[in-house]
Amino acid sequence: MVYEKNIVEDKISEKEKVFFDSYWNHYKKLLFDSRDDKKLLQIKNLFLNISKNGGKVIFVGNGASASLASHAATDLTKQARIKAIALNDHNLITALSNDYGYEKWVEKALSYYASEKDLLVLISVSGESLNLVKAVEFAKNNLITSLSLTGSSKTNKLRNLTDYSLWVNCKSYNIVESIHTIWITLIIDLIVGKSEYSVNLS
Repeated sequence: MVYEKNIVEDKISEKEKVFFDSYWNHYKKLLFDSRDDKKLLQIKNLFLNISKNGGKVIFVGNGASASLASHAATDLTKQARIKAIALNDHNLITALSNDYGYEKWVEKALSYYASEKDLLVLISVSGESLNLVKAVEFAKNNLITSLSLTGSSKTNKLRNLTDYSLWVNCKSYNIVESIHTIWITLIIDLIVGKSEYSVNLS
């Protein structure tokens, strides 16, 4: 039997061109036209100060933001030499959610893992996730410094509750999550001092 090769069209329609132009322009506006290097430098120094004072960085997120939490914690520890963890182990989440409710599992986990020296980093596009809102309330009550990475509304709860914030003026989940990733990895590279380096640092 003879199989015909799949021929994939690469001709861009007018509708697709409009989509591409709009999408790239959206990134350009959010990443470059409204860049805030001073704010990113402030967060870099915050990470360094937490580490200098013997604390660690605790990352938490839901869904895709949980993946970024793992990425951030790994690279901040391995590449930037700043101790960090991500609270997203499935056993931990399901055990605490089962016993205390999903909206309280992060708060409960922090009662076991966090101290006053630490920095809590909450990642959420909406900034309204109840489990993260309760987590920052716990942090405030226990004198734990907090940072949020959010998008959506400028008045979202996490942005207004945390001590520090990085906010993307956008409601598109994929775009906000991508920009959060760029910001976090940029800060890590800023700490390292360069963007190209061996991942096997001595």
